[in-house]
Amino acid sequence: MLGIHPAVALLRRPETVRARSHALLGMAEADDLEHFAYQPQALDATAAYVVETIRARHPDLAIPYHARWRHFGVGGRDRWGMLRDAIAVAGPAEAARIRVELCMVSVLLDAGAGPAWRFVEEGVAYGRSEGLAVASLHAFCAGLFSGDPARPLRADAEGLARFDAAILGHAFQVTPANPLEGLEGRAALMRRLGSAIAMRPDLFGGRLGGLFDYLAGFGRLTAADILSAVIEALVPVWPGRTTLHGIPLGDAWPHPRVTPDGIMPFHKLSQWLTYSLIEVFEDAGIAVEEIDALTGLPEYRNGGLLLDTGLIALRDPGLAAAPLAVDHPVIVEWRALTVALIDRVADRVRAMLDRPDLPLARILEGGTWAAGRRIAAERRADGGPPLTVISDGTVF
Repeated sequence: MLGIHPAVALLRRPETVRARSHALLGMAEADDLEHFAYQPQALDATAAYVVETIRARHPDLAIPYHARWRHFGVGGRDRWGMLRDAIAVAGPAEAARIRVELCMVSVLLDAGAGPAWRFVEEGVAYGRSEGLAVASLHAFCAGLFSGDPARPLRADAEGLARFDAAILGHAFQVTPANPLEGLEGRAALMRRLGSAIAMRPDLFGGRLGGLFDYLAGFGRLTAADILSAVIEALVPVWPGRTTLHGIPLGDAWPHPRVTPDGIMPFHKLSQWLTYSLIEVFEDAGIAVEEIDALTGLPEYRNGGLLLDTGLIALRDPGLAAAPLAVDHPVIVEWRALTVALIDRVADRVRAMLDRPDLPLARILEGGTWAAGRRIAAERRADGGPPLTVISDGTVF
């Protein structure tokens, strides 16, 4: 990926996400962060709550990665397993391409659904991430992302170019009584994804699954390689919010205390997509190294866990009742503290479980994300987050 400006390349690296997040945590430790106070006395209790959640869900500690594939099994139905068996006859490489395509469209459609939306499957309603996963899986199996009717299990430029809010709304059962936040934004995102495929034949070869072939050609594949390829491949998809040297940065936001350029990168959906794609490569017999270079995901389950357990606290409690844009300094600080403190919680969890080798990808799944959901359900009737982030469906 030659020709990337060094300053832009720096903002795409997971070590930059981690270092800048820990720098803001350092300010919180010095009681010098504007919107949050850090309360380290709650660290052990937070970690213990996560350990309790892990032991209840995975008593044998055989925890899978935090990946999109988990959501396809909501309600105890092995939807992905049935599709996996169906595509196995295509051979390992083609099966991997199909998996890449399903995973990418599903993850990129997964920015917050809002509390009201549900997807009904055989009389059972699913909301939030699991509902979006089930809805996207059904849409994928129906050929909604393919431009070739003879090959429905595919996501290509032609299929994605035709997307509009009506098509997506119908597939996701959206009605005035069942609203999905950011519907227009999601549809536009799929169209831009189609454009990205067309613009980068070197990475895609005409279909999303071509990214598997590109990365499989690396002699040694690391998690950071996958993340870098995902971000570079999807540059045309990022909405034109924060830019540097004319290049959209995606999930990266201004914050006056971040040095040297005032930009705090996160790449949340890109990192979650990377965690999810690691399974594709490993199942295809390609080792992925240095998985722990990726960070904890700065989203409302992990971040909610920290607020709900009292590890961090708003200096102005009234902000909890105010809908806040994703670029608001409160949200940027919350997400940065989430990345940094999930590292600290993970270290405590490893010590409590006597598993120093437990990867962050498994702690997230086992884990902090599940614990965040659990405590949200204990604290609030709707199980929602302790802060409200305004979503247009394209927050990466």
